[in-house]
Amino acid sequence: MVDLDSEVPPLPPRYRFRDLLLGDQGWQSDDRVQVEFYMNENTFKERLKLFFIKNQRSSLRIRLFNFSLKLLSCFLYIVRVLLDDPTQGLGCKELNRSCSINQNYTPGTIDWSPIIWVNRSLPLWGLQVSVAVISLFETLLLSYLSYKGNIWEQILRIPFLLEIINAVPFIITIFWPVLRNLFIPVFLNCWLAKHALENMINDLHRAIQRTQSAMFNQVLILISTLLCLIFTCICGIQHLERAGNRLTLFDSLYFCIVTFSTVGFGDVTPKIWPSKLLVVIMICVALVVLPIQFEQLAYLWMERQKSGGNYSRYRAQTEKHVVLCVSSLKIDLLMDFLNEFYAHPRLQDYYVVILCPTEMDAQVRRVLQIPMWSQRVIYLQGSALKDQDLLRAKMDDAEACFILSSRCEVDRTAADHQTILRAWAVKDFAPNCPLYVQILKPENKFHIKFADHVVCEEEFKYAMLALNCICPATSTLITLLVHTSRGQDCQQSPEQWQKMYGRCSGNEVYHINLEESTFFAEYEGKSFTYASFHAHKKFGVCLIGVRKEDNKNILLNPGPRYIMSSTDICFYINITKEENSAFKKQEKHRKNHESKLSYHGASRLPVHSIIASMGTVAIDLQDTGCRASSGATLALPPDGGKEGRRPSIAPVLEVADSSSLQTCDLLSDQSEDETTPSDDEVSAGLEYAKGYPPYSPYIGSSPTFCHLLHEKVPFCCLRLDKGCQHNYYEDAKAYGFKNKLIIVAAETAGNGLYNFIVPLRAYYRPKKELNPIVLLLDNPPDMHFLDAICWFPMVYYMVGSIDNLDDLLRCGVTFAANMVVVDKESTMSAEEDYMADAKTIVNVQTLFRLFSSLSIITELTHPANMRFMQFRAKDCYSLALSKLEKKEREKGSNLAFMFRLPFAAGRVFSISMLDTLLYQSFVKDYMISITRLLLGLDTTPGSGFLCSMKITEEDLWIRTYARLYQKLCSSTGDIPIGVYRTESQKLATSESREMASQSQISISVEEWEDTKDTKEQFSYRGNHRNSTSSDQSDHPLLRRKSMQWARRLSRRAPRHSGKTAEKINQQRMNLYRRSERQELAELVKNRMKHLGLSPAGYDEMNDHQNTLSYILINPSPDTRLELNDIVYLIRPDPLTYVPNAAPSRKDSFCNTVGQDTREETQL
Repeated sequence: MVDLDSEVPPLPPRYRFRDLLLGDQGWQSDDRVQVEFYMNENTFKERLKLFFIKNQRSSLRIRLFNFSLKLLSCFLYIVRVLLDDPTQGLGCKELNRSCSINQNYTPGTIDWSPIIWVNRSLPLWGLQVSVAVISLFETLLLSYLSYKGNIWEQILRIPFLLEIINAVPFIITIFWPVLRNLFIPVFLNCWLAKHALENMINDLHRAIQRTQSAMFNQVLILISTLLCLIFTCICGIQHLERAGNRLTLFDSLYFCIVTFSTVGFGDVTPKIWPSKLLVVIMICVALVVLPIQFEQLAYLWMERQKSGGNYSRYRAQTEKHVVLCVSSLKIDLLMDFLNEFYAHPRLQDYYVVILCPTEMDAQVRRVLQIPMWSQRVIYLQGSALKDQDLLRAKMDDAEACFILSSRCEVDRTAADHQTILRAWAVKDFAPNCPLYVQILKPENKFHIKFADHVVCEEEFKYAMLALNCICPATSTLITLLVHTSRGQDCQQSPEQWQKMYGRCSGNEVYHINLEESTFFAEYEGKSFTYASFHAHKKFGVCLIGVRKEDNKNILLNPGPRYIMSSTDICFYINITKEENSAFKKQEKHRKNHESKLSYHGASRLPVHSIIASMGTVAIDLQDTGCRASSGATLALPPDGGKEGRRPSIAPVLEVADSSSLQTCDLLSDQSEDETTPSDDEVSAGLEYAKGYPPYSPYIGSSPTFCHLLHEKVPFCCLRLDKGCQHNYYEDAKAYGFKNKLIIVAAETAGNGLYNFIVPLRAYYRPKKELNPIVLLLDNPPDMHFLDAICWFPMVYYMVGSIDNLDDLLRCGVTFAANMVVVDKESTMSAEEDYMADAKTIVNVQTLFRLFSSLSIITELTHPANMRFMQFRAKDCYSLALSKLEKKEREKGSNLAFMFRLPFAAGRVFSISMLDTLLYQSFVKDYMISITRLLLGLDTTPGSGFLCSMKITEEDLWIRTYARLYQKLCSSTGDIPIGVYRTESQKLATSESREMASQSQISISVEEWEDTKDTKEQFSYRGNHRNSTSSDQSDHPLLRRKSMQWARRLSRRAPRHSGKTAEKINQQRMNLYRRSERQELAELVKNRMKHLGLSPAGYDEMNDHQNTLSYILINPSPDTRLELNDIVYLIRPDPLTYVPNAAPSRKDSFCNTVGQDTREETQL
């Protein structure tokens, strides 16, 4: 083997890089071979080329020097013109006296001597010669350095020819002084200056490593071209007219401006044909050159309008702006963002930069041209994955970046992947820019945990739909809380419910430090419930939560044991924040009402007048008994009704006393139904444990303490409609559930559906009130989803669709409490955007007609489509609400659709309504956390949860909302935040009047019915056709019979008055409607019989079409409670009051399963 070290000698001691450059004599005696690279750059020509052309900075200096020389030559020409006098004729004297000016000049002849000769002083000549020599030398040198083998290419260039024309004559005058006054067109140097300016701009871009926009370059070229044309025409006309009108430079400027602007006054005109020819030539050149420049400028302008140009760096550093990154911008999304973002007063001076990869559509362009938005919204076409586009949007100077997903995509996972990449790109480019990210799928949420605020659409959607089933209209409650409104909607309406609903919709969540607050500062050192009640009594605000200074977790209603501290951050619900409130003392008003001892009802009392005496006078009795576990009734004091006095309520204590707290009520489900399970439950094996679910379908789900089974259910038993070896049930009726079902109709069992089950199985829900959950899926679920739900009690699935009546009947729709219809992903993409909800709307309308007593909760893609829910074409009341919605939208309302009955009642929901939650978190960074706590997505130890209670006849002794507030705070520690009220539409619609007269119609029909019709009726009952027949050519006998009755009614009373005729028409329509509903009922019953199901539970005539429901958020204290009102409560965490609760919550499910009943009760 050859030794490499012996063949390669070591480096000599004098070997240096300096020796390699400068050379070393020691190399002569060395065996090494010196290799020199880039020898061609060591030549003199290459060094000059490197300095004059290749090097950006030195080349920029050369261009700038050349540009200055050209401007100087043009300036010297103007000086020469101003000093020249064409009447002297100096040039003629020096050549020959015979060429002197002819005094007998006639207009037909031209004296060429003033054109050929000029008066040029010696100092001026010296300066012009110096400039010419330098310019010619520079031009020849650059031509030599840029020579590439073709000499004619260098000579015939226009800049080179112009340089020869302007410089060579001056050099000739050096050797031939006689020609010193010869005219030389030095003004043509303006075109060389233009050429030098273009080269200088290019070198400038290369030197600073930044490029200006093409729009800037094109505008610069256009302006320079126009200036050169005008300057050339001015100087040419002025010089040629030395032999004619002898115009000054100003006269020539005036003539050129008038001529090029096509005005043409005619007061200044050329007199000789050379000047006329020059004007013609310049006009032709302008007609050729300028349109080309304008065309390129217009093209760049259109392209810039599409791409949006750049956001100014100066504006980014002096003004505040946010960036909105979207994959496609729709008009609804844009208006929701702008309306919510600019609804806050302190954001009025912010700019919004929209970064979108698609071209702006016509609707968005029209909106952005409105003056209100055109000055504050900048649209940039570009991608968030490109640094140059992020630089155009000045992302590094932005106050925040909102990244929204495209929910209209069929593949929502792919849309999430795009959102994740955008978030990564923004974080890489601007690490300090706060990120507000919207994600669709919960399993993708952990990729963007670094974002400041994240809203997962499916998490919030399913949690709200789940709470809608146990707390009616939770979706409407949350939507109203996260929208910015002033509570002035529909205040001129003649209907009282619209005024109250519109006023209470302006309530939002605000925060303030306790020691800085007028609302809560006096309650330092007092219990939370005391502060909440008295703040509501005194100011009408609802204190719902606090946050300690040293803790980031928000606690909703921490309970009466929590003592308020001066450093606490208080979260409250009110029409406006405290900083915008004015406080006025009403001493006179209070004295006048203290003298009145009698009670005249809430309508005659001012706000807070009733509760002004509560806690001071009404403290006779204290209710310390435990109420029912469901919290549906409030115990009436035993002596409350004596002597006509209003029943007394215990005062809310400043500091909680363990004896006054109804801890048994807080844990009533544990004390009653868990400690002593019934024999049926024991035999059926229905004992539940409480713990954390052992399996989550995705990473990042918040652990929630839930009701769980001791052992997971086999997958075969989760299938509702198919029996297995463990049970033989094939429909929901066979299971014999004690509580009504909750049915969820979805396309696939996505991971977000897990968040529908968890809130309904939370540990604070009483076990005996748990509703069975049936998942009606179009596609079979996968195994990992079944692994997650098999630990929850009474959760089943069934493969089917709401399009199929048999599937609906088998899953138990006839005795279901709620039917939740989730929007299908496959219908998200449609040719027309708003048609994405078409299939869902029609299917829900069919359910509404078939099962009118069923409570249907529907999710839609577009909020504007909620007007089609439970659509009735002839409903006058719905038409009136439609007009009201249009009026509110014209007034600028952000929630114009809030008065639609399905939305107000909480029967329809669109996830796009929650987009404002992400926008509002820019101002209120706590809104996402509070919303997650309300929906049960997060559980913080010591934080309460959202629930509801119904006002029954036994609870009406409370009378007002303020007394209810005091009763709850003094007994159970609950905090009420709103009321869900249901009223009947009294003669509001024509259909309701028809239904009201239904019984009278049937009596009238029986009186006018003859014997033959009676026989036909009995024959019909015996030989009725099957209503499920597909042959629709023949009408059913019942409908035909009803029409015969209606025609007979019109024949029997031909001479009746107008009112009677109208009554007959109502009777006829009602008979037709009744027969149609009976036909639908027969259809459902026949299908149930065919499937072997009992039709006993089906009630086809019981519906809620003549009722309206709405929400009152934080109503005034003197609001009267009504029967069947549902009160929203934030109930304290039950585990807070249980001894040794903290370690119990830390136990895993595996440790909980093996415990006995007493241990589970302690949990």
